[in-house]
Amino acid sequence: MRINYYILTNLVEYDFIIGMYAGTISRKNKDGSVTTYVQLAHNIRDPESGFARAQVLYTFGRADSLDVEALRRLVRSLCRFISPEDALAAQASLNGATFLKFIRSAPQGGAHLLRRLWERLGLENVLRKAQEKREFVYAVEWAVFAMVANRALAPDSKRGVEDWVREDVALGNPEPISLQHLYRAMDFLLEHEEQIQREVFFATADLFNLEVDLLFFDTTTTYLESEEEEGLRQLGHSKDKRPDLPQVVIGLAVTKEGLPVRSWVLPGNTQDMTTVERIKKDLLGWKLSRCVWVMDRGMNSYKNRIALQSAGGHYILGEKLRDNQEAHQEALSFKGRYKKVRENLEVKEIVVGNGERRRRFVLVFNPEQAKKDKATREKTLQRIGEEIAALGDQTGKAHTKAVCGLLSHRTMGRYLRQTKSGNLRINQAKIHEEETLDGKYLLSTSDDTLSPEDVALGYKQLMEVERAFRTLKTTLELRPLYHRKDERIRAHVLLCHLALLLARIAERETGMSWDTIRSHMERMHLGEFSSKDGRILQRTELTPEQSNILKKLEIAAPPAFSKVSLST
Repeated sequence: MRINYYILTNLVEYDFIIGMYAGTISRKNKDGSVTTYVQLAHNIRDPESGFARAQVLYTFGRADSLDVEALRRLVRSLCRFISPEDALAAQASLNGATFLKFIRSAPQGGAHLLRRLWERLGLENVLRKAQEKREFVYAVEWAVFAMVANRALAPDSKRGVEDWVREDVALGNPEPISLQHLYRAMDFLLEHEEQIQREVFFATADLFNLEVDLLFFDTTTTYLESEEEEGLRQLGHSKDKRPDLPQVVIGLAVTKEGLPVRSWVLPGNTQDMTTVERIKKDLLGWKLSRCVWVMDRGMNSYKNRIALQSAGGHYILGEKLRDNQEAHQEALSFKGRYKKVRENLEVKEIVVGNGERRRRFVLVFNPEQAKKDKATREKTLQRIGEEIAALGDQTGKAHTKAVCGLLSHRTMGRYLRQTKSGNLRINQAKIHEEETLDGKYLLSTSDDTLSPEDVALGYKQLMEVERAFRTLKTTLELRPLYHRKDERIRAHVLLCHLALLLARIAERETGMSWDTIRSHMERMHLGEFSSKDGRILQRTELTPEQSNILKKLEIAAPPAFSKVSLST
């Protein structure tokens, strides 16, 4: 709200916004001259009249003898606490460009960073090469980049991307991008999925001199907002705890640095054990050098171990501790000593069998985790005791719902047994058996050149896949999916894959999380100013954090003035 406030007796004039403001007061001297003073004031309500009146807080001095540079420093200092849009307007005023009208501003830093990484990986060349034999009347490569950048910066629907590019980001696209362009770009992307994923990965490996000696693979699920089962959309075991909705299974292979190698989209009812042969076959044509696959125990089967060893490959696999396999029991009962290799990490190498039946295991022990397992078990046993006491005497009585509930309980049931008389008792033998497993996990490997330490540390890096899935599902908002067509579902996952790759590269080079990088870079805005003489685009000044990020990524800052157009 803007008010002009006059006190005619003293020729006082204030031009202010409700709150604190700067104004001028003019006094007429005896010789007829007028002296103007600059003051800082604010509004207060007069208790007698009930109207607002100006109260002077500070007088800067005469307008004709002001320390203008001091005022400019004050304004610049205050600009740190206001929005980028207001800061741009203030900076323009400080530079003497008071004739310019501030139109709008949009975040520029995040999009600029992603575009330079995109170009460094040669992604624009890969896409343009793929479309050489196609005649597109729009920039398909920019449409793909727009969707990838949106996933990394402000995830939205494809319709939302259209508005985002037009209104909410300084993307740098040379041509407008509409919704139909985005959908056609998704179809084009899927047509060249194999070629794009392969060339992008090898460009990444060459650029950062990656050693692709360990590949980590795991699967997750993501649900769709649809009750219809068709094609990829199937009901299955939901890792998102949404068994009521159809889902798809997503497989992801990453390097030990956490950089995605390739992604797969499989029907929602696909079991983990059936995915290994597929991913091994798909990567066979990539001609990777010596490669050791690292997978969790859900992928472990005799058939999968054979598949992973084909074509000279090797594996590191998690093993199930609580089963009756003879090899596992022999490995767990081995009496050798542990070797300490890291803080809270001890290993023991075990070889079971001979010839074709020979298997190499590594038993890993974490003393700190053993303490946590013991504490958890003691709490569970205390709870069991309380539950049994609450049941009272069960001798000769039929099973009650409470008894059946305890016996079938996922945690408490393993420590219970039932006597012939029907009473529940704590199973002491089971407690002793669990004590021997505290802080331990069992691994197997087919590669004899890897030391037990390498096997243990390699398996611990499997959490990089889990971290990638968390980023996909939270930061990049992979879920839920609203697409109905299989090809659009697969294209959506591929877009998220490319966004994850750019985010991981930025993290790797800066040592910061993507959330931190994005937060700092999105504060860099591109402002639009216009006047009767023309139009100009100017970015905000770089903050120390932005300069540091760009320096670590070896990316030049956007030009201070990106476009100047004069009226004719």
